Amino acid sequence: MKEENRAESEGETLFEDQDFPPEDASLFCDRSTPIARLQGGITWRRPQEICQTPTLFPDIIHLGHAKQGLLGDCWFLCACTFLLKNKHLLDKVFPPDQPQWGDSRYRGSFHFHFWQRGYWTDVTIDDRLPCINSTLCFSRCHSPSTFWVALLEKAYAKLHGSYERLWAGQVSEALVDLTGGLAEHWSLGNLGSEEEERPVEDSDQVRRRRLDLNLLHSVKDECAISCSTHSSPGGASELDQYHAMTVMEWLDVKTLSGSEVLLLRIRNPWGRCCWGGAWIESGSGWSSISCVTASELQSRVAEGEFWLDETEFMSQFDDVTMGYPISEEGHLKSIYTGDLLTHNHQIAGRWVKGHSTGGSRNSSSYSSNPKYWLKVCERGEVIVSLLQHRKWRHTQKYAQTPLENGENTKHQHYQAIALHMWKVEKKRFNLSRLLNKPPCASTHCHAYEREVVLHEQLEPGYYLLIPSTYQPGAEARFLIRVFASSSTSLCALKSPASSLPLSIDGEWETSYFRGSWVEGSTAGGSRNFPSYWQNPCFPFTVCAESTESSGVNVRITLHQSRPDTGLHPIGFHIYKIHEAEPEQTLPRDKDPVASCVPHCYTQDVSLTCCLSSGAYTIVPSTYQPDCSADFTLSLARKIHRKVVKSQEMLGRAIQEISHISLMQS
Repeated sequence: MKEENRAESEGETLFEDQDFPPEDASLFCDRSTPIARLQGGITWRRPQEICQTPTLFPDIIHLGHAKQGLLGDCWFLCACTFLLKNKHLLDKVFPPDQPQWGDSRYRGSFHFHFWQRGYWTDVTIDDRLPCINSTLCFSRCHSPSTFWVALLEKAYAKLHGSYERLWAGQVSEALVDLTGGLAEHWSLGNLGSEEEERPVEDSDQVRRRRLDLNLLHSVKDECAISCSTHSSPGGASELDQYHAMTVMEWLDVKTLSGSEVLLLRIRNPWGRCCWGGAWIESGSGWSSISCVTASELQSRVAEGEFWLDETEFMSQFDDVTMGYPISEEGHLKSIYTGDLLTHNHQIAGRWVKGHSTGGSRNSSSYSSNPKYWLKVCERGEVIVSLLQHRKWRHTQKYAQTPLENGENTKHQHYQAIALHMWKVEKKRFNLSRLLNKPPCASTHCHAYEREVVLHEQLEPGYYLLIPSTYQPGAEARFLIRVFASSSTSLCALKSPASSLPLSIDGEWETSYFRGSWVEGSTAGGSRNFPSYWQNPCFPFTVCAESTESSGVNVRITLHQSRPDTGLHPIGFHIYKIHEAEPEQTLPRDKDPVASCVPHCYTQDVSLTCCLSSGAYTIVPSTYQPDCSADFTLSLARKIHRKVVKSQEMLGRAIQEISHISLMQS
């Protein structure tokens, strides 16, 4: 360590992140990947212990590009390359002017921002990095004294829970996490035989679009472009598994014969050239263009980069991912038209089993899926995305699933999802008639992707959006986002009985409670805070007969009355109490019998559970204390009644049902 660095830290304890310590728990989640063999061989060192003069960014930009280490996160590194080309996005993710080595303010910590589920999330880490001996074992920069990539990778690993969870992923996901924007995916291979073998999953199934580079020519210099291969290309003998690379630039070059050839410069995160085509350094392609142009293009190639032409590109790679450009003001730019999409909205939702998990259009329960109004005020370009929240799984089966191929991870963490849209002439309409008609627009057939995107030129009017999973009963949380060139609005279409389960085996009695979290009074926050017990509580009882039949007998939904742009993270706990105690007395020494957590930024959170007979109380809360809001609780309890077998006429049955309804009210 240099003398000035020693002086800086003298008398000051450098930050040590207790939430992501230098231990195996930060490296591994299930030891299912090749990095498991590193167990016991990794040491954690700060940059000033690795080299004499560490810096965040080098003076020469290409030396700051990422170089992949022993971790299979090429998908993430491709997105990092896009950040290095866009300073305003880099500054968003890695806020500038953070004290680093050589600065008297340096205390061994760095903070980052990642876009997650609709919001920017802050992640703070210490700068202890995993090494083998004194060398970084995971990603690094081409300059050995530059550490922005290694620090960003550590922060992203902390966000996911461990480094191992970064093994195998999708470039599109990393691009969205690092920009808050959108990314789309195209297949390059021949899909004919694949689609013939694939079962029809949806009545609106369409072939995934093939990429036409000419359509994207106007924004090619502003987009993030990545290409990947799932098998070994003929010229890239090293690529025997899924691997993603970055398209650094593409340009039309005039040949000596007067025609044009499209050339693309590709960066391999491995930091070495793995291509043997016509445009390698001594390839035959260079003789077809002028010596001056050839020399100039070859001088642009940095370590790990190579040129190839359009024919080679389309034949050797399997797919392409393109991230939308984002202006310095934060607006998306369409990759189709180049226009700024200055109007945007987002709304969170959830597929809840027994309530709103209707499945695909092949299912008779499709109409129970969540529904949303999209109002388009004037004709313009509209992009709608459906993004589902990822679910991590910790099972022995998961641990034994090979993760080398990025395709394998999709089915483990995601539902197959799709988004359909219908044009509605009036806000009052017959839903069943509407759904029998073809939608005016839809995404590709249900896909195991985190996000699917729908792009259209829409006329003014109202549109009904229905997100769905392929399988009925499949649960997940999701986010719908709308980006448009003209004015739009987005809101949820409320079901007239949204709090009632769809179950037909038995009857349900529903009660509604209204309450408020008031700053300084009843806004106590989550159980992490001593003020938690100030939250409102709502007592209820479960009768003995309602527990006679097995299965769910209670359903609770908490709805916060706040605009989508100002949602609090909400949740609730259920406690069992003694009936002789006052209603507002909570058993502070006991754990809840059921919980709807973690707290989520959504309008509604719901829980279905089976409770034994007795007295209970519900405690709804925001995550942080002193977050004011009004809310509504709906409590549905199952009513047990013996089935009576009879030959009664229909009229008598209708009278009985009417009588029951009257009693319930």
